[in-house]
Amino acid sequence: MESIEKTIDESKQGEVLVLESNPNKNSKKLYLESYGCAMNFSDSEVVASILEKNGYSTTRNIDESDLILLNTCSIRDKAEQTVRKRLTTFKKMKKAKPGLMVGVLGCMAERLKNALLEEEKLVDLVVGPDAYRDLPNLLHKTEGGQKSVNVLLSREETYADISPVRLDQTGVTAFISITRGCDNMCSFCVVPFTRGRERSRNPLTIVAEARDLFDRGYREVTLLGQNVDSYRWNMSSKGEVKDPNIPTTNFAQLMEMVGQVNPKLRVRFSTSHPKDMGDDVLEVIAKYENICDYIHLPVQSGNSEVLKKMNRGYTREWYLNRIEAIKRILPEATISTDIITGFCGETEEQHQDTLSLMEEVKFSAAYMYKYSERPKTLAERKYEDNVPEEVKQRRLTEVIEVQHKHQLEYFKGEIGKTYEVLVERVSKKSEDEFMGRNSQSSSCIFPKGNYKIGDYVNVKIIDCTKATLIAEIVEEVRS
Repeated sequence: MESIEKTIDESKQGEVLVLESNPNKNSKKLYLESYGCAMNFSDSEVVASILEKNGYSTTRNIDESDLILLNTCSIRDKAEQTVRKRLTTFKKMKKAKPGLMVGVLGCMAERLKNALLEEEKLVDLVVGPDAYRDLPNLLHKTEGGQKSVNVLLSREETYADISPVRLDQTGVTAFISITRGCDNMCSFCVVPFTRGRERSRNPLTIVAEARDLFDRGYREVTLLGQNVDSYRWNMSSKGEVKDPNIPTTNFAQLMEMVGQVNPKLRVRFSTSHPKDMGDDVLEVIAKYENICDYIHLPVQSGNSEVLKKMNRGYTREWYLNRIEAIKRILPEATISTDIITGFCGETEEQHQDTLSLMEEVKFSAAYMYKYSERPKTLAERKYEDNVPEEVKQRRLTEVIEVQHKHQLEYFKGEIGKTYEVLVERVSKKSEDEFMGRNSQSSSCIFPKGNYKIGDYVNVKIIDCTKATLIAEIVEEVRS
């Protein structure tokens, strides 16, 4: 349950990612919804690209769709229940529209394939994260009346040769997947079972994708992986060179390569793992102005015994050492985190350790959850989910209250400072204002002035809310 699983705010889960890509009156229509993490949203763009080459254009109008695909999340039970409700709605649509096909992609696919296909008869096809290339073949079988499934995991698939159809509406920010899968085996996390073993993508394809995005007008990319710090090209997990004729690349080197694409292209990344983040990564961030001063470093718990149970691979002391390194090498950087309350056997004293760590670090933002047991995980097999629900919720409420206090303190401390902000979109509250983020990933609301989406603007912070900085324009820096 790393930060990548929360890069898309939970309040936005279920956001529809669709685009009128190469509309053709004679093409079939694909309606695509993505739930959960940024990796799922990125995968949806790969799916759209594969199907576009096979006669499908995406649509925002579900009523005209020939194919409905849901890219799903299994991190928490709540996400799965949301998808089930949507599938029930689509089942009713199928009765009114013969020939409409419905499929489930992603993390729920392998775990619930039999239930979705046979027991509940909610879908026509089920496709796992490593089987998207097989979609045209599976759809052909489905059109012939068969139920289709492919949930095989791969040790090689990275989709590196596929140019994703960009489903974001602004054309300013984009995701680039650099790894797939995860080898960490955190005891609470289902990702290794739904996405398979970790593998890294050829760095040259990553740089080429970043360069192509910049040439098309994008001004920010986020490098995605369940654990970006363990990115390694032409190296084994122990650091051994696989092919002496091919250069090796670690994450710090990859990030520098992407940072050199163009100084006007901002670079972000998600997610870092505390056990793997070295000073070399921090030093590259410090070296390049366009690599953002923002690090998401999931702690999950502030107690070393709980961290050991979670199989996180670090202690409280190690985590705080990494925080010290960030603040020393990147004094302007902000740090966000993930926190789980009520993990198996967590005592009140251990919960207090989490609160005390929060007080020591003072995170600029956090994704906070109460523990939700997931099937197949080590925690489900080895530990008892024995913290009462009301205790989990009470501890979560305490964590949220502390975080909100720190976040408001941080925002108030920003008043009077000037930042360069990338304009991302029109404000949701006013057509006369823009929303953009600074290098520290703080959202700023400011007047439109004479600028446009995709411009860099200098703004001065004049006020704040609990979640947003309010600013005024100082001057345009570059565009």
